[in-house]
Amino acid sequence: MIHVLLAAGTSAAGDTAAPNPIAQFLPFILMFVILYFLIIRPQRKRQKEHQALIDNLKLNDEVATNSGIIGKIVNIKKDKNTVILRVDDKTGTKIEFQRAAIAGIISNEKETTK
Repeated sequence: MIHVLLAAGTSAAGDTAAPNPIAQFLPFILMFVILYFLIIRPQRKRQKEHQALIDNLKLNDEVATNSGIIGKIVNIKKDKNTVILRVDDKTGTKIEFQRAAIAGIISNEKETTK
C-alpha cells in the first residue's frame, strides 16, 4: 500500500520542468531595486548636499549645529577640520566644533571689514 502512494506521487513521464532561476530571484531583485530608489539613492544625495554645505562654509556665516547651537563662524581650521563659532556677542563666547557637526546655514553675511 505504501508503494502505491509513493508511485502515485510521481508522474509516469517524469516531465517536471526545472524552475527558471531568474524567476526565482526576481522578487529579490525587485526588492533591491525598490530599496535602492527609496533609501540608498536619497541618502547619498543628502550626503552630497551636506558635504557641499560644509565645503562652502565662510567666515561670518550664521550656522546651526546638530545639537541646536546657533552661532557665527569666526574661524575655520581646515587642518583640524573644525570651525570656531561665536555663540554670544556680549561675552564673546566661542566654541569649537567639527565641521561635520554643522547642520545648516541660517544666513550669509558679507564681510564688511575695511
